[in-house]
Amino acid sequence: MLRRCLAIVPAAGVLALAGCSQSRPVANTAAPTTEVSITAPAAPVRGNEVIIDGFAFQPVSLTVTAGTTVTWTNRDEEPHTVAASDGSFHSPGMGTGATFTHTFAAAGTFDYVCSIHPMMRGTVVVTG
Repeated sequence: MLRRCLAIVPAAGVLALAGCSQSRPVANTAAPTTEVSITAPAAPVRGNEVIIDGFAFQPVSLTVTAGTTVTWTNRDEEPHTVAASDGSFHSPGMGTGATFTHTFAAAGTFDYVCSIHPMMRGTVVVTG
């Protein structure tokens, strides 16, 4: 009986130590991949044109000379407006593909927003 106990004690010790071991199976540690999508604009922006897309005016700031007519085109899926902060111009609601034009007769800085989405802001700087 003593022999059996002496044989069991070392075996139990080995199993106990094996359970406390720090080694773990090696897992696949490949770095995660990030997918980047770059799209070209649908059409070039002329010097007097503002595109509405992705809930933003592009360009955000436009500089033109007095007498220039600026055209805003909505390429977004949602309706938008173009409303001057000083009240000098305001478009109706513009659906996808709609345009709005305004002629800037005098020099100045004209800030505008989308009255539906006021976080959308832009500026037209008119030089004399």
